[in-house]
Amino acid sequence: MTTKEHLYTMCEEYVESRIQRILKSLKSIEEDMENEGKSSAGDKYETSREMMSEEWNKLSNQLKEFKQQKDTLTLAKNREASKHAQLGCLVKTSASNYFISIPAGKMELDHEVYYAVGANSPVARLLMGKTEAEEFEFNGIKNKILSVE
Repeated sequence: MTTKEHLYTMCEEYVESRIQRILKSLKSIEEDMENEGKSSAGDKYETSREMMSEEWNKLSNQLKEFKQQKDTLTLAKNREASKHAQLGCLVKTSASNYFISIPAGKMELDHEVYYAVGANSPVARLLMGKTEAEEFEFNGIKNKILSVE
């Protein structure tokens, strides 16, 4: 398995674990709402129900975001290889290694550090379209692209 394939797998596991955690929380809230409805009445009931509803909405939005990230990851995985940095590319620079995919953060593989970043992140926007040996400046530091896979 290539480094890029490993990074895809790690990103997929990241997204799936987040989705499963949110689904578990939603199920728990649903059960709490059912139990609350059977045993409560009055202002306390309404307040509690409203708080659970707000939490439900927040988690639902997070679930939607992670499902979109899953779709983005699929799109990135199916992109054709390019010498220009784009969604789905692994870009090694003089400062860091970036996997342009989803914002999954720092990942370690074979004693090397990689940063999975979304295509709209500041560093990804600087890298997009660039090729090996090109330079760019990020956070006031000049960097050179060593490779684009």
